[in-house]
Amino acid sequence: MSEIREFDCRPNDQTGAESPLAWSFQRGPAPAADAQAGVTLRESAFMGHLILRGGAIVLDEAVREVLGINLPARPNTLAVDTKGERSIQWLSPDEWLILVPGGEEFVLEKALRHALGQAHFSLVNVSGGQTVITLRGPKARETLKKSTPYDVHPSAFPVGKGVTTIFAKTSLILRQPQADCWELIVRRSFADYVYRWLLDAAAEFGVTVERR
Repeated sequence: MSEIREFDCRPNDQTGAESPLAWSFQRGPAPAADAQAGVTLRESAFMGHLILRGGAIVLDEAVREVLGINLPARPNTLAVDTKGERSIQWLSPDEWLILVPGGEEFVLEKALRHALGQAHFSLVNVSGGQTVITLRGPKARETLKKSTPYDVHPSAFPVGKGVTTIFAKTSLILRQPQADCWELIVRRSFADYVYRWLLDAAAEFGVTVERR
């Protein structure tokens, strides 16, 4: 552990920070709020994203101890805490994505490293390279059908599922943590592209953008 150099990517100073979609919002006005819109978009910016890799048996105990959540036992699923604020998603046989509220990731990383001790694992903070776009509304699923070849029918994509898939001309993580919410985890460099694609794909249903 003494060879691990840790640093907090979110310094406690007055340096301004912009989300991956900040330029998109500045570039042009977002669609006006509309209670009747079939699709509502929102960026859940500045969340903590950690990639954890290693053997499931070794990792599960540490994750449960630190986060109070078990590693997902089945491929392409995610586990969410009781508040719906923290989650762990199965990405590959030895790889998981942890999402937590912004500001928690550095403390969580240190706690997991301490809990895992000398176990064989990898833990990387990728918060700066990704963002989350949430999609809600009665026409959210229809919008996704126009955008990805993955089957998003409820029988094939139930609540609690998450996959890495093709979306338009890029790739992203698509997941459904709740019945009324889809999350698209997008690389920073493709955030504006995906945002503008969604605005166009959802235009026929009526689309509104919520900004914090």
